[in-house]
Amino acid sequence: MKDFKQTVAERFLRYTKFDTMSNPKNVGIARPTTDGQLVLLKALKAEAEALGLETYLGKEAVVKVLLKGNTPSPTIGFMAHVDTADDVMGNQVKAQKIIYKGGEVTLLNGLKLTVENNPELEKYIGTEIITSDGTTLLGSDDKAGVAIIFEAIVYLLKHPEIKHGDIEVFFTPDEETGAGMDEFPYALSDAKVMYTVDGEDESTVESECFNAASINLEIEGVSIHLGSGRGKLVNALKIASAIAMALPSSQSPESTDGRFGYYHIDEISGTATKANMCILIRDFDTDSFEERIKIAENLATTIACTYSGTVKVDTHISYKNMGAVNRKQPKALQAIFESGKKLGLVFKDELIRGGTDGARIADVKQIPAPNLFTGGHNLHSLTEWVSVEAMSHSVNLVLEIINYWAN
Repeated sequence: MKDFKQTVAERFLRYTKFDTMSNPKNVGIARPTTDGQLVLLKALKAEAEALGLETYLGKEAVVKVLLKGNTPSPTIGFMAHVDTADDVMGNQVKAQKIIYKGGEVTLLNGLKLTVENNPELEKYIGTEIITSDGTTLLGSDDKAGVAIIFEAIVYLLKHPEIKHGDIEVFFTPDEETGAGMDEFPYALSDAKVMYTVDGEDESTVESECFNAASINLEIEGVSIHLGSGRGKLVNALKIASAIAMALPSSQSPESTDGRFGYYHIDEISGTATKANMCILIRDFDTDSFEERIKIAENLATTIACTYSGTVKVDTHISYKNMGAVNRKQPKALQAIFESGKKLGLVFKDELIRGGTDGARIADVKQIPAPNLFTGGHNLHSLTEWVSVEAMSHSVNLVLEIINYWAN
């Protein structure tokens, strides 16, 4: 395999300096939800233009980069998102590249990377890994994907003898909020397959994800002086709590794995008079997914009525399981496995207990959109880390997939 370790690491470290933590509270108010994302998107557009590539950045806050083909073959696409999650602080990242020598890696605030909690570390003894300093997440989700794709495009520009068709690259905002594809310029894409580079361990390829929905509840109580509240006061927070307690705790994210779906109470806020609540629904099976939505909606309306309150229910489908589309057009996955075999990489096809922007494009465009690895681990956490070697392997995989489609 070609060695991209130095260049892809330098590129990734440069991108981590951009403050791109998204803000779910700004969905529907601002696009992107934070200004820092647009700063990086503009920088990526300028970087591509400096290389002589065709680019687009419109009101959708999506960058498209087009590398024109030099041989007749299908148009293929690659996609990554620029935002980082807000589960922990995602701005002011101070990334550090170290040679992992085994044992513990000590970060700030008493945090440690241990083999016990990160058995994958043992694969990378004697190689470089990148972590944050322990005060923020790292942002390999998905700036590693951005760096990997860009590195592959730069290599193709330096080697015009390599045959390839048209290659579309999309850099999107707000994947972590679930709103990144809400205004995606689908008409700008002619790709027959769209590979997202947003995965984790390099042994995995992901072709199936959750169906996902959010149920937003606006609960109205009745306010009255507490001293005369008997028979009159209706407490909106108590209604929200009752709804939360009625959802089965055995079907929550902390109690499930594998193919099991769940209900998740994502937020409760407000006062006794008016409260807001968000319930996330996840399931791989479409029928079970739809049943979960009905159960949650009916619970909310029934409990609100029982307490003499009212509730407005707003259900939003975030994304759908891309598995059916990927199975229907198996060549996209075949390209990954055959390319991996050429590179000496062995993959497992696994589920994503989450979603990608690819799930949305698979649903809208009905094209396959499997997810490739970045080498990131412990995503959305203060102990997030990424293997530089794995990022280099991912660049090689992207190039080999391009070669597969050209031939």
